[in-house]
Amino acid sequence: MRTYHCFWLLFWAGQPHQSFLTPLSKRTSVFPEKEKVLVLSGNSRRDLHRSKRSWMWNQFFLLEEYTGTDYQYVGKLHSDQDKGDGSLKYILSGDGAGDLFIINENTGDIQATKRLDREEKPVYILRAQAINRRTGRPVEPESEFIIKIHDINDNEPMFTKDVYNASIPEMSDVGTFVVQVTATDADDPTYGNSAKVVYSILQGQPYFSVESETGIIKTALLNMDRENREQYQVVIQAKDMGGQMGGLSGTTTVNITLTDVNDNPPRFPQSTYQFRTPESTPPDSPVGRIKANDADVDENAEIEYSITEGDGYDMFGITTDKDTQEGIITVKKALDFENKNLYILKVEATNTHVDPRFLYLGPFKDSATVRIQVEDVDEPPVFSRPAYIMEVKEDVPINSVIGTVTAQDPDAAKNPVKYSVDRHTDMDRVFNINSGNGSIFTSKPLDRETLLWHNITVIAAEINNPKQSSRVPVFIKVLDVNDNAPEFAMFYETFVCENAKAEQLIQTLSAVDKDDSYSGHQFSFSLAPEAASSSNFTLQDNRDNTAGIFTRKTRYNRHEMSTYFLPVVISDNDYPIQSSTETVTIRVCACDHRGKMLSCNAEALIHPTGLSTGALIAILLCIIILLVTVVLFAALRRQRKKEPLIISKEDIRDNIVSYNDEGGGEEDTQAFDIGTLRNPEAIDDNKLRRDIVPETLFMPRRTAAARDNTDVRDFINQRLKENDTDPTAPPYDSLATYAYEGNGSVAESLSSLESVTTDGDQDYDYLSDWGPRFKKLADMYGTMDSDRDS
Repeated sequence: MRTYHCFWLLFWAGQPHQSFLTPLSKRTSVFPEKEKVLVLSGNSRRDLHRSKRSWMWNQFFLLEEYTGTDYQYVGKLHSDQDKGDGSLKYILSGDGAGDLFIINENTGDIQATKRLDREEKPVYILRAQAINRRTGRPVEPESEFIIKIHDINDNEPMFTKDVYNASIPEMSDVGTFVVQVTATDADDPTYGNSAKVVYSILQGQPYFSVESETGIIKTALLNMDRENREQYQVVIQAKDMGGQMGGLSGTTTVNITLTDVNDNPPRFPQSTYQFRTPESTPPDSPVGRIKANDADVDENAEIEYSITEGDGYDMFGITTDKDTQEGIITVKKALDFENKNLYILKVEATNTHVDPRFLYLGPFKDSATVRIQVEDVDEPPVFSRPAYIMEVKEDVPINSVIGTVTAQDPDAAKNPVKYSVDRHTDMDRVFNINSGNGSIFTSKPLDRETLLWHNITVIAAEINNPKQSSRVPVFIKVLDVNDNAPEFAMFYETFVCENAKAEQLIQTLSAVDKDDSYSGHQFSFSLAPEAASSSNFTLQDNRDNTAGIFTRKTRYNRHEMSTYFLPVVISDNDYPIQSSTETVTIRVCACDHRGKMLSCNAEALIHPTGLSTGALIAILLCIIILLVTVVLFAALRRQRKKEPLIISKEDIRDNIVSYNDEGGGEEDTQAFDIGTLRNPEAIDDNKLRRDIVPETLFMPRRTAAARDNTDVRDFINQRLKENDTDPTAPPYDSLATYAYEGNGSVAESLSSLESVTTDGDQDYDYLSDWGPRFKKLADMYGTMDSDRDS
């Protein structure tokens, strides 16, 4: 009752309209209240003075979510002109009029027909008017009033997300912010506590806490370790009515993940590791793997391995496998079991990303001892040097030792070694080696001028196990010995003019030497003793490895002497001194007054014949062509000459003549004219055999014509006799197929195909009557008959 009196005072102070309130006997609200009456006044709204008739009332309040069975009563409209005789009619218009709100047109009572929801519409504005029922004219001006929906707590708080996800670093301090959750309430925040939300934690203690008013979640426990627990699920409740009993609530889930920090140092699971590796393991090969465990993840678990100390510090190395975080121990240098067979290393594992905040937890590294046992293997022999260089003079005799190679078995057994030369590197077998002591000696003469370096390969293999072998290159340099005499640098052929003057230079000579001179070659030139006094020329040594030839007299006559041969002796200054005699050819030629050669004696001898070099070549070509022609003609004659076709009596061959005429078989009598066989005159007498060329051409014999009724067999017999006595007949059998077998042939068909299918035996005795040329066939088939009889 105190609430409604406040409304009356408020509107009375702030509204200039008049109204009055009369109590009603009927109540439809669950709350006790007075009847609300809206009085419609006839005075104008511009009349601002207060009337003495009643209080103003233009606002109604209605609770939402009415659950009664009857319509909910809102209020009553009343006009001063209403005398109670039913002459006035009340009309309602505006928001929801006629549908949501209805009015009794006689009494002015307003009712709500449906449940109202403030969250859908909190205020309704309507207009009321009283009209004369008979005339339909308004008796009062239209008045506007408001219906406000009072809120009730019918909406629970709703979080903005169904599930929240958050993460914080492990080992965080107490009170570290995690995430903020937010819930909203659809109820009216200005009316009561229906929309006042309070947060609380239902699940997740004692690890986390939440601020009741802000929804901020914070850590509540110190040093939460990800390695112990990584995931947390927290349930937060939001409750309205300030958290009081009876308020509505909603919940949400917050998934909190602890992220990793480097708070765990690496640790080896064991203090000592042992590995074995053969001494033949090549450098950079792995020996084994070790791993230090780190409970952290990602970059916080990255480890760097190193060898800090040990007697194998220089022999072994260690690298980190970035994928598995393992330390890979590798060989750095070649191992030798005989030298050292056990190495002890100290390996250290260190975190690469250290967090200074957690240094108090201890050093972030660990160490372990690694023992590596070297195993013995059967190794090939080892030479004392990686390569050998030897020198030998080219004039050494065969079987001279030029050097020695040495190899021995590095194993403890010290197996004996044998030596050999790889013949692929010494194809000419110039060198050989003593298989026992490795001394290399020559087996052929050497020549530095032919080959200066010899590169061979020597093989050393164990006698007990030849598969264990090794190779070493041997470079042999052949040293020079003065064993070659100097000689002219080129072939010298010069000329001298007939009108030459004495002491005239006609040619300059130079020499070369195949030998090598450390101080440079020095050649001396002189005339041979037999030509020194009687020569028509002189030789002058220039002392610079050249010499000049000069004329000794004034004139020369090419008709008296056309060519001079001047012997020159060339010597070197090395030890032993080598010399050679070279000849210079000097031709006497006719020259003009300027010394230009016009013609020499050799050309003069050729010119009188009138034949030039081109003419000689043409004559030679003609002779060759004639010879080729004769040879070809003789070859063709030999090919055309008839050769005997039967080498022996056993060589029997048939001559099958194909006419390319298939015909229609034995019944086709039109395929071949049998009359031609019976009339030899129809055959061209001049046609000879084309398969051979007879040595002597005989005139063809004229054969008598056969009678018209002559059987083919008689005809063939007649022709056989003629051929037996014919000297031009070929010396072999000729098979001619006439596609006609005759009437009543005693031999029946001669077809080889049909003979195979013949059941009866055939008599081939008649072949003996055909002459000596069919003797072989008669013997063959007669023998077959004898075999069948037997």
